Amino acid sequence: MKIEIKLRIAATDDGFCEEEILSLDKPHDRLEAIGLSLAEAKGVLGRLQEHIIAAQAATLAAERRCCAQCGRAQPSKGRAVIRFRTPFGDVPISSPRLHRCACDAGKSKTFSPLTEFFSEHVAPELLYLETKWASLVSFGVTVDLLKDVLPVGSTLNAETVRNHLHRTAARAEAELGEERPSFVEGFPPMWAKLPIPEGPIVVGIDGGYVRARDGTQSHFEVMVGKSIPEDRDNRYFGLVQSHDDKPRRRLHEVLLEQGLQMNQDITFLTDGGDSVRNMAVAMSPCAEHVLDWFHITMRLTVLGQYAKGLAHHNPREAEDAARELKRIKGYLWNGNHRRALPCIEWLVDDLDVVETDYPSMKAFRKAADEFNTYIANNAGMIPNYAERRRYGERVSTGFVESTVNVVVGKRFSKRQQMRWSKEGAHLLLQTRTRVLDGTLRGKFEQWYPGLSGNKSASQLETAMAA
Repeated sequence: MKIEIKLRIAATDDGFCEEEILSLDKPHDRLEAIGLSLAEAKGVLGRLQEHIIAAQAATLAAERRCCAQCGRAQPSKGRAVIRFRTPFGDVPISSPRLHRCACDAGKSKTFSPLTEFFSEHVAPELLYLETKWASLVSFGVTVDLLKDVLPVGSTLNAETVRNHLHRTAARAEAELGEERPSFVEGFPPMWAKLPIPEGPIVVGIDGGYVRARDGTQSHFEVMVGKSIPEDRDNRYFGLVQSHDDKPRRRLHEVLLEQGLQMNQDITFLTDGGDSVRNMAVAMSPCAEHVLDWFHITMRLTVLGQYAKGLAHHNPREAEDAARELKRIKGYLWNGNHRRALPCIEWLVDDLDVVETDYPSMKAFRKAADEFNTYIANNAGMIPNYAERRRYGERVSTGFVESTVNVVVGKRFSKRQQMRWSKEGAHLLLQTRTRVLDGTLRGKFEQWYPGLSGNKSASQLETAMAA
């Protein structure tokens, strides 16, 4: 059974060109031979792409052949080849070079209209695909994936994909406004006149660590977060604190995209660290900062384990410490840090005078002292957790702990011990967070409006049927 596929391109309303692009001799009695194979489909798409781009480039060159001022044809000086990278292969484009008309006082005597038009040699759709998949899996796996399903150019490699992702992220970075110490705008009478906001927003921020490529340090910290509005889509954000010089601006832009107003109720759940806490300061006059209950209980659990170890050496002192820890936890759960702090100080003093051969006693005392400092520094962020829980409000950043794993762990490959530069990790975080919350495509459509006009499958089927 022989199948011939022909391509017909209408260059003008009155004329067209027709050419056979593929001839197949396929059996009809074998299941694996039914329909196009992946290799055959890639061949068809590649040939189609070449012909379509050639027709578009020829039409564009013809339109710009004449001088825009006087309308006279500009003589040709020669031709060059432009290689345009697309999802369906690298396409060579014949680019004419023209002598500039005498009435056009340009800087050069000759020019290439197609070179001026093709300011980028990578198709936006390919750039989007590379950025999307490289944000989800490794650069090498992205190359293998694209080569498996698309007739992309054979020269595509991991370094090229990485460079394209960095270019995309850098373009988005360039659109960020200037950093400011405060993003609170206006004054109370003005806020009262604003429309009622759609609903409260809960923002959780936490940190993680990535292995550093630079030999001066083994790891560096990355900060990630998740913004959860009551009735809008969630958003992720991430940054490398020691590299980014606009952390507050970055968070503010995420909140603006979710409809932030100055009368918006916002709750920031953090671990109490200075860098995380300072990032969320002065973001909104209606902001509430809450110390994450998870991080309090995590420290109390560690102290409880030390107390259990002490019980094998000093049972009475261990029992007193465990009782005091239970009391401290109860005070903190009910937001009573004024009573909790003296209890923590008594615990620290009591541990200092315990005489024991418990080998971890020094670590026990140090952990208790650090917990005392931690609660004292964050006392103003300790609410009544019990009351919040009764009203269905969040008291823990458990959702942010999972965000750290989703954003950092699953791409920065903790198990594989991959190493990263601060700039590379920061740029990848910008694209990965957009891929995870589904806003990367919208950003590309903002840069290239024509992408939003691509026909859907149903529209294409209607056009083909007609």
